[in-house]
Amino acid sequence: MADTLANNKRIAKNTLMLYFRMILLLIISLYTSRVILRELGVDDYGIYNVVGGIIVILSFLNNAMASATQRFLNVEMGRKDQMAVNKIFTTSQHIYFGVALCLLVIAETAGLWFLNNYMNIPDGRLEAANWVYQFSIISAIFGIFTVSYNAVIISHEKMSAFAYISIIEAVLKLLVTFAVIWAPFDKLIFYAALIMLIGMINCGVYVYYGFRHFEECRHFTIKTDRPMMKQMLSFSGWTVFGNLGYILHTQGIAIVINMFFTVAVNAAQGIANQVNGIVTQFANNFLVALNPQVVKTYAAGELNQMHNLIIRGCKMAFCLIAFFVIPLVLEAPTMLKVWLGIVPEYAVVFMRLVLLISLINSFSSLLAASKGATGNIKNYQITLTLIGALHLPFAWLAFELGGSPEYSMYVYLVIVIVLQALRIWFVCRSINLSITRYNREVLVKCAAVLMVSSAVPVTMHIMLEQSILTTLSVVTISVIGVGLSTFFIGLTSTERNAVLKPILSRFKNK
Repeated sequence: MADTLANNKRIAKNTLMLYFRMILLLIISLYTSRVILRELGVDDYGIYNVVGGIIVILSFLNNAMASATQRFLNVEMGRKDQMAVNKIFTTSQHIYFGVALCLLVIAETAGLWFLNNYMNIPDGRLEAANWVYQFSIISAIFGIFTVSYNAVIISHEKMSAFAYISIIEAVLKLLVTFAVIWAPFDKLIFYAALIMLIGMINCGVYVYYGFRHFEECRHFTIKTDRPMMKQMLSFSGWTVFGNLGYILHTQGIAIVINMFFTVAVNAAQGIANQVNGIVTQFANNFLVALNPQVVKTYAAGELNQMHNLIIRGCKMAFCLIAFFVIPLVLEAPTMLKVWLGIVPEYAVVFMRLVLLISLINSFSSLLAASKGATGNIKNYQITLTLIGALHLPFAWLAFELGGSPEYSMYVYLVIVIVLQALRIWFVCRSINLSITRYNREVLVKCAAVLMVSSAVPVTMHIMLEQSILTTLSVVTISVIGVGLSTFFIGLTSTERNAVLKPILSRFKNK
């Protein structure tokens, strides 16, 4: 019981630290996006998004190894085996070196050829696109060497360090925004170069912090632990499969859109994805604090505690995203106009669909971490990846038949619903969590929260004329509605008491 309370307090403390980080990042991101879109223009903004997307696709190995490293560190820390933790960190660094080398070779051959022969780049901007591409490669390589240090910080649950490093990065990006206004040469190239420099600085900060504070970061050796490497690669092999499917959806669809339409549509998609990234970060911050506890409770054999964490975590992730999704979906045109000034065509419809998909997908991160904790992910990854991969061919077919850009999101909306149902089935079976219990305590409650909290805002949106006052009213009612419905419908009586107890005790102490 004492351990459970301590874990809950740690999760709460880490979550608050991450939300402090998130609020600062949100303010900075909203400002920088507006300025960068204005300074670069819609076409150059679209070029930056789609060209950088090629590198993200080629970095799929890195993303897979990141989740593998996180999982192995969490398991061994749960077992309190420092020697194993040291081996995992060293082995991960060896693997990342290989990943970086693979990225460099593929990017400078196949990727470069694809950019110059198949991408739809406006006349006169191909040279700038190539500069952006090269800077993105360097940024990605430094990002690869950052991953293991990031995983160590999160596994040790040092969320304050994670938050401060992220804030430093955001402040540097703010300075870059000011610098772009007075760029001495091509603004797109100048911006890409400075973003690359920030990536290098960020990598240096992570390495310095890890070396100063964690034993495993100081025990790096050239000698490779082959059995450990084989074990990590075996696990990550299926994670690679899953991450490739995810990246092909998120970045591959941008390339498909570019081949049928223009970089202006890529700019609209980039804006929508940025809004979505900000919104999902609010839930992800909570999950980043929760995921290590889920893996550690599984490693310790505490399945009941793990089940409770999953159910509470999934509910809260959904409700946290609903806080933002309801008003943003309803009032997207006004909000984008106020935020950006210039609103690219298709930005509104892209934003609405991407946010709805994220709301449905809000449980996926915690469920994936829960499945990863078991180590048995082969069938899970194969099934979900193959179904998710249908997005690209179906979107391509929709475009060939004359569909507009947003048809790609309609296709994915259907696929996500199927994927979420399969994800729940796989995870519940593997950790002996009753599907009936999950549906009753998570899905039914989340659906009730959504219906109750959106009823009045939807009515207001339909009945009232579009204006700033209407938007403010809808946002206010939405936030209040989600808050109240989450408290009275989403939470159990025990959870409500846990929320009220510290508040009431403070009033009594006064």
